Amino acid sequence: MKKTMTAMALALSVATPAMADLMVPNLSYRTGPYAPNGIPYADGFNDYFTLLNERDGGIGGEKVVVTECETAYNTEKGVECYEATKGDGALVYNPLSTGITYQLIPKVTADGITLYTPGYGRTSAANGKVFANVFNYPANYWDGASIIVKDILSQNGDNIQGKKIALVYHNSAYGKEPIRTLQELAKKHGFELVEIPVDHPGQEQKSQWLQIRRDKPDYVIMYGWGVMNAVAVQEAVNIRYPMDHFYGIWWSGSENDVLPVGDGANGYKMISFHGTGGDYPVYADLKAHVYDAGKAAGDGSNPGNVLYSRGMYAAMVISEAIRGAQAAAGHSNVTTAEVRDGFENLNLTEERLTELGLPGFAQPIASSCADHGGPGTAMIFQWDAGAKKWNQSSDWISADADVIDPLIAEDSAAFAAENNIAERCN
Repeated sequence: MKKTMTAMALALSVATPAMADLMVPNLSYRTGPYAPNGIPYADGFNDYFTLLNERDGGIGGEKVVVTECETAYNTEKGVECYEATKGDGALVYNPLSTGITYQLIPKVTADGITLYTPGYGRTSAANGKVFANVFNYPANYWDGASIIVKDILSQNGDNIQGKKIALVYHNSAYGKEPIRTLQELAKKHGFELVEIPVDHPGQEQKSQWLQIRRDKPDYVIMYGWGVMNAVAVQEAVNIRYPMDHFYGIWWSGSENDVLPVGDGANGYKMISFHGTGGDYPVYADLKAHVYDAGKAAGDGSNPGNVLYSRGMYAAMVISEAIRGAQAAAGHSNVTTAEVRDGFENLNLTEERLTELGLPGFAQPIASSCADHGGPGTAMIFQWDAGAKKWNQSSDWISADADVIDPLIAEDSAAFAAENNIAERCN
């Protein structure tokens, strides 16, 4: 079951899901400049819950109602969606926006609702001692920066002293997240960091890439989103920047970012905390119970793509946390507080991933009171323009905990002091 709202409808009223025992809002964006990214993610998210409803009768015998609310990737609209839907028994929010996440953290904390932000949001929310209601496993922005630098190190005999690395970033809370981490990594490894912001939405980047042509960085890392990504890849091609020295964080590594560029994008690299492609066994079930049944959320063009897979990943983790909450509570119609506990005690094993039809798709997660951040690992993928597919080019790479953990401790401590929060988990 799925309900859809527009921002205009929200201003008037919000329909209450009929007989919904498990309500999971989808704060999506199918309109605006970031719609090409938001649509496949929302489709993967919705389709996975549809699969559970159609194949399994829901989760633990309870149907899931996904109430979709359009944010257009606008922070104010995202907050409006939260306020409009939370009273319907919303169990968890996944807004796919760092700006919205920052605004919702104090709200979900006060309301006792879970905020799940896989691979985005406030990085220091990985510290469950301070952020009781926020979870960002399996990895965060700072992990991503460290993993990319680790791969660069591996290409250079673990010595990048004197190298120059440019960060091309979306000039927003999201894009600025990795700066402090890269500054610390630059001190540790002796490379020079060049910071190059790109203003929303990123359609004009001539000056930034003229700077890159002039400065000649050895590597470029991109923290972009939406049209910014494809424009950056095209500009890199225009100045003949080597694609195999150009890395994107997981939000800068989808088919949307490389297909428009054609053959010139060949060799572009990105990192991901999950697998890609439609070869996983779960897709046979999706075809039988969702696509062929005419119940798919989209037009059928996105299954197996990176962002569809990521939306499906988020729904899978949410469903497993709900399932764990049901087991712990001893009943199926779980509350928001019980679902929060399900997230905090999530034990997603390799065996369970295989049972779900996703063998090798992602890393196991063993959450705890203190650890809301997960394993902090990702793989490198490289774009094959001829085959129009992402090829895995590394094993799982772990972030540099010696750099990341102190930064998380420092930032979360500052948040706790500002908001008069006492640490938990003692």
